[in-house]
Amino acid sequence: MKFDVAIVGSGLAGLSVALHLAETRTVAIISKRALKDGASNWAQGGIAAVLDSGDSHTQHIDDTLVAGGGLCDESATRYIVEHGREAIEWLIEQGVPFTKDDSAELGFHLTREGGHSQRRIIHAADATGHAVQVTLEEKVRAHPNITLFEHHCAIDLITSDKLHPLKKANAQPKCYGLYVQDEKTGQVLTFAAEHTVMATGGAGKVYLYTTNPDTASGDGIAMAWRAGCRVSNMEFIQFHPTCLYHPYAKSFLITEAIRGEGGLLKLPPEAGAAAGKRFMLAHDERAELAPRDVVARAIDFEIKKRGLDYVHLDISHKPAEFLIEHFPTIYARCLELGIDITRQPIPIVPAAHYTCGGVVTDLHGRTDLPGLYAVGETACTGLHGANRLASNSLLECVVIGRACATDIAAKEKGEVPYLPDWDESRVTDADEEVVISHNWDELRRFMWNYVGIVRTTKRLERAQHRIALLKEEIDEYYRNFRITHDLLELRNLVDVANLIVNSALQRHESRGLHFSRDYPETLPKALPSILTPARRK
Repeated sequence: MKFDVAIVGSGLAGLSVALHLAETRTVAIISKRALKDGASNWAQGGIAAVLDSGDSHTQHIDDTLVAGGGLCDESATRYIVEHGREAIEWLIEQGVPFTKDDSAELGFHLTREGGHSQRRIIHAADATGHAVQVTLEEKVRAHPNITLFEHHCAIDLITSDKLHPLKKANAQPKCYGLYVQDEKTGQVLTFAAEHTVMATGGAGKVYLYTTNPDTASGDGIAMAWRAGCRVSNMEFIQFHPTCLYHPYAKSFLITEAIRGEGGLLKLPPEAGAAAGKRFMLAHDERAELAPRDVVARAIDFEIKKRGLDYVHLDISHKPAEFLIEHFPTIYARCLELGIDITRQPIPIVPAAHYTCGGVVTDLHGRTDLPGLYAVGETACTGLHGANRLASNSLLECVVIGRACATDIAAKEKGEVPYLPDWDESRVTDADEEVVISHNWDELRRFMWNYVGIVRTTKRLERAQHRIALLKEEIDEYYRNFRITHDLLELRNLVDVANLIVNSALQRHESRGLHFSRDYPETLPKALPSILTPARRK
């Protein structure tokens, strides 16, 4: 199959690129599951942008830089913040039903979240991602130049050096498309494309507990790395402080906006005499409105110190009507589980939430490999630094998605050479699928235990050793047996886990989301951690 542009991933970043390109290019959107099954659809809080005269680009930039622990790329931050309003206006034009507020300048309600000095989060109640995703999905499904491939799993990129390994060995490789497996038939398809865009989201599934959907297995990061692209800042995994703690709730996120609207973190009854006590002021003067890394570490500290399983997030002191209006999704889901947030506190724990690092790109999403782009959580533009400021991620998706599409549209159309079909002649059906599930479980457990919120060199080295053994076993499995969806994800997760651990071992300090007991101080100069594939060295 041949398209002008192949986009892998169907979240806000991928759909933004597709819609901006579809008037002039044929576009394929390759989605591992249904279009709605990515992290964008789960995003609750909203999108940060300067939309009020009482706010300013300077304030938004400063808030981002502070949260980012001195590691944000200032020019990237400025570019994305300054293009924020036009990104929101584009979404409004598409019909996204943001929550109205007739008294506001733009006519929409703005909320505030941790780390922000102003109310600048535009939202659709407490289900912004879903509202945006549904709106753009309708546009994408209706466009004649966009072809959807749902339940298709990307395998690997096709590069010129793989096609002609002996020809021009020192020449710069180029990306010409990718191999994709149709999950329903098992057939491997060849997608030829002059431009390929990785928009596959993050890698939260590498951890045992995550707020991410099951699709977040770092596919785009791993594929780009294997194709020769650099990655940066992979040690900075944001753990969301407030994930619902309940045996029947799988990774249900409690939005940052709960704390933004006055929610308080308290110790639960299991804390004995300290039950009901607020604890955040003992950790940071900003209390519940401190950045996520500070709050997550504080909760982790209290849980470990007191032998707790969870802590409480309490907003029951607010009027019930306010809570039901502003947080209808959280109110309904908690009520299903027997928790009335208008009367009771919410039990919460931290969970892996956002991958701040990723494939190194410029502000048009261009990677080290000509023909290959990366946008959204898959990419590292430098915006998030050592810790993503709340609600900046969806903003980045729209701004860089548009810039990526503009760059592709400005290029003259070229030709893609003949691409060989996928070769399965030397493999057989796997005889023990249980090997994959065992390796999967082992990886996620030791990543949680050894490469979590607080790290040590010894823990990281243990993880590194285990990853090396797993990688060897998985690579052998990949070479000898027919591929499956689970095997492809596991292969990508092991590669991403390796990148996280190697990046963490490289950083001899504590900064933002990376906290090391062996290096508790922050170095005077902030430098990104950049890993380069062996083939590029």
